[in-house]
Amino acid sequence: MSAEIEAISLQEQFEETIISEDKLKIQDFLNHQNISDVAELIYDNEEFETQIIAHLSIHRAASVFKILELPEQKRIIKNLPPFTTAELLNELPPDDRTAFFEELPSNAVRELVKTLNPDERKVTLSLLGYPENSVGRLMTPDYVYVYEHDTVADVLNTIRKYAKSSETIDVIYVINDKGELLDDIRIKDFILAAPDKKVDEMMDGRFITLHAEDDQEMASEAFKMNNRVALPVVSKSNKLLGIVTIDDILWVAEEEYTEDIQKIGGTEALDEPYLDVPLLKLYRKRIIWLLILFVGETLTIAAMSSFQKTLEQVLVLSTFIPLIISSGGNSGSQAATLIIQALALGEITIADWWRIARREIISGILMGVTLGILGYFIIYSGHHFFNLFGEHYIRIGFAIGIAVVGVVLWGTIMGSMLPLLLKRLGADPATSSTPFIATLVDVTGLLIYFSVAYLMLRGVLL
Repeated sequence: MSAEIEAISLQEQFEETIISEDKLKIQDFLNHQNISDVAELIYDNEEFETQIIAHLSIHRAASVFKILELPEQKRIIKNLPPFTTAELLNELPPDDRTAFFEELPSNAVRELVKTLNPDERKVTLSLLGYPENSVGRLMTPDYVYVYEHDTVADVLNTIRKYAKSSETIDVIYVINDKGELLDDIRIKDFILAAPDKKVDEMMDGRFITLHAEDDQEMASEAFKMNNRVALPVVSKSNKLLGIVTIDDILWVAEEEYTEDIQKIGGTEALDEPYLDVPLLKLYRKRIIWLLILFVGETLTIAAMSSFQKTLEQVLVLSTFIPLIISSGGNSGSQAATLIIQALALGEITIADWWRIARREIISGILMGVTLGILGYFIIYSGHHFFNLFGEHYIRIGFAIGIAVVGVVLWGTIMGSMLPLLLKRLGADPATSSTPFIATLVDVTGLLIYFSVAYLMLRGVLL
């Protein structure tokens, strides 16, 4: 409740201040707010967003700008005066600036790059030269490095001189005269060491590196496994190019998670917030999968048509079609979701396919038998309480039960193996979305169901 009152009072203070049109008063008010609070003011007051950024000190403006969503960033850059735009873009950290540029059309990037000073332009073009979704796009050249022959006193002087412009100083990087990375040492080790101690005496040679061409998802995994706030990025010849910090990796992880969730739901990944996506673009993103699934479902019609005579002779079989195909689709979707998530978290690899298959086969049998027994008792109860299913209800019950076991087992196997197959082929496992698995299992499930029914009821009802 107190947080709501505080938020309301901040908004009221802002409204009173902005109405005054007193530039000094507005600047003083905004520069004394938390960065996150200023961002919230921008979201809540779209008509004043450009004014808010323009009245902030340039350093704070850059800090606010880099945490805003892309639509707000685009509008602000579009509406800011050219001089302020140049100041803001030059003040942004190189990695955040590159992340913003790569979301813009190429003609807009060309114009904005011209506003950068020579040094910043060189860095930005260098980062944009790396492949999309590579670690090179995330790294920043703002870090502190020292040489192996330096003393601890030299290192501390270097930190005092350059740390202000560095992205982080938790870790200091040791290089040789060729610029090759030799080690990384935590700053606390330097603080606790004697001033005359040499850097090479503190080195242990144990360090983790990323390569500029590595995929960003690999970097995310490296951060998680090594519990680091920053990791160095090197070239193929081990030259230190820059560092990647944990804040950038968190953004990557959020984007990857959002993309996977959207794909699992049966749509292409959206590049921007849902409400900002134009309707026609949203239509194009969604219709492709719907068309694929629609055509896929026609195979279900073909499967049912091939067993038309069977259905005509034993009409009761048709009443259980929704139960059968939904059981297979649900078990397949469950397995696919678990495997896709485990792949994303690095808990499993393609090499584990046989271990996964064995687990899912056992799980599929257990779940199938449980549902199959329930299906049998539905037939049994329907006959005794409602006089349904005729004199051969026991045989029908066994046919339904066995079919459920087969369909659930098949759905589980398909749901667990298809993401691994797609991963092996170099595709995104998330594209084996739950609707796709469900459609595939629908068709095969009907074939299993009618085949079992035919074998079980042949000579009795067929």
